[in-house]
Order: sequence, then structure tokens, then C-alpha cells
Amino acid sequence: MKFDHTNQLRKTKEIHMKVIPNRAKQRILNGELALGMGLRQARTVDIAQIAQSCDFDWLFIDMEHNSMSVDTAANICQAALAVGITPMIRVPAHEAFHSTRLLDTGAQGIVIPHVSTEDQAREVVDFCRFTPLGHRSIPGSLPQTRFMTLPVTETVSLINAETMVVAMIETLEGRDNVDAIAAVPGIDVLLVGCTDMAAELGVPGQLGHPSLKTTLDLVFAACERHGKVAGVGGVYDEALMTEYIRKGARLILSGSDLAFLMAGARSRSALLRSISLDYQTTLVA
Repeated sequence: MKFDHTNQLRKTKEIHMKVIPNRAKQRILNGELALGMGLRQARTVDIAQIAQSCDFDWLFIDMEHNSMSVDTAANICQAALAVGITPMIRVPAHEAFHSTRLLDTGAQGIVIPHVSTEDQAREVVDFCRFTPLGHRSIPGSLPQTRFMTLPVTETVSLINAETMVVAMIETLEGRDNVDAIAAVPGIDVLLVGCTDMAAELGVPGQLGHPSLKTTLDLVFAACERHGKVAGVGGVYDEALMTEYIRKGARLILSGSDLAFLMAGARSRSALLRSISLDYQTTLVA
């Protein structure tokens, strides 16, 4: 049977007229990397356009390790949707309201830290997914559907399809249960928090240590078996990033706004100091 590409493109276009597509998910489905920028310092909506201009696909809005309010995070989500950048929230804990309030105000992905058991993964799916995958409460119009009034069945189907649920594997218990976690329907991504995992393994800061590499191999294999996406966060060494991407990582936390600011600022100050030193040396000579 010949595949009708024209008809499929038409259907996709019709769907995307009703719901804002998840750019990170589309990248992965196309066999590409989905590159994320971590937000720890940014508090204004222009960060969405900045991320787009710098060719990132998603924002990792970190509400576990900073003081950002729900209102600020919601505003950034709305700005990201407007420019086609996927807003994803790392929530501080496993309480349902941490996730559902942001999903209702524009988030296209929820990242849950420290998922260590199959039961925890199922609970996450239960409050992040609408029926039939979960029991998330159905709100009114959503920003992800441009606030259009749609039949409930269409809303839940479209939003379920464009929402990414990410379980972070960053404990020894999570490592040991990784196959069962990966098998849970409704979980899209297993994201290894390499900094915490290395600490749990007794090798803090050693992000290329053999024990961490073995853990990553276990996660990559589980994702492959169960059709899930593997992700890596906390690794910014070029050689290690290359190795882990080649092994199968596709959702990549590329660095944070603070790290990018610090790196750019250090580079500029070093340049100007060197110019000043050269000038002073010339005067003495």
C-alpha cells in the first residue's frame, strides 16, 4: 500500500492549527537532537526569543533549584509557545499540583526529579496525562490550543500527544528499577541527572567515571527496549557529550543561562585584560 504523504501532511497541518506542536518532540521524531537551555536566572519572557535565536528547541525551566514563582514560569511558558520553543518545567517534587498548574498555564512538558520506582512513574503519568492514560483534571481552554473551544475528546487527545512526561533517573534505586520505569505507558523520556547520579554512585563530579557510564548504558538499553527517549543532563564536557550522544541520548540539557552568561563574561573580560596588558607592555618598552 502506497503511503499518501500529501494526505498525511494535510492532516498534520490541520492538527497543528488546533494545537501548538511540541518542537522538542518533533526533533526527536525526526531523528534529531532536542537541545534544551536551562533557566535558573532568567525571569523575563524575552528568554524565549533568545533561546530561539540561539537555535535551542526547549526551555528547561528549573523550579527545583531556584526561587521562580509559578506566575513567572507561566508567563515564560506562554512566551515560549508564541515563538515555537517547547517550555518544559522541572517541578520541585512529586506533588500533583506542582505539575498540573503549569500544564494548565502553557507547559508542554513536565520533568519529575528523582523517579525511583515503577509506582512513582505510574503516579506521575496519572496526574500529568488526561484520560485514558491518566486522571488529570480537565480544565477549560488552554494556551497550548490557542484558547480555542474544542470538544473535550479532541482537547485531551491533542494535549496528551503534544505533552512530554520526563522521568529523571538520579538515584541508585532508580537505576535498579530503570527497566520497569521505562515500561510505564505515558512516560516519554528517561533523563539521567548525571550530577546527582555520580554523587549517588560515590564519585561526585566524575561525570566520565566508568560506574556512571555503566548506569547510562543501562538507561539507554531500557529506553531502546521500551521505545522511550534517553536524555542526559549535567554533562557539558565536549568529549563526554559526544560519547553519550553517540550512545543514544536525544534529549540534551545543553547548559544553563547562568553558565552561558558566566562563560561569555569571562571570555570578554579575559580578552580586554589581555589587550590592556599588551598596551602597558608596549608603553614600558
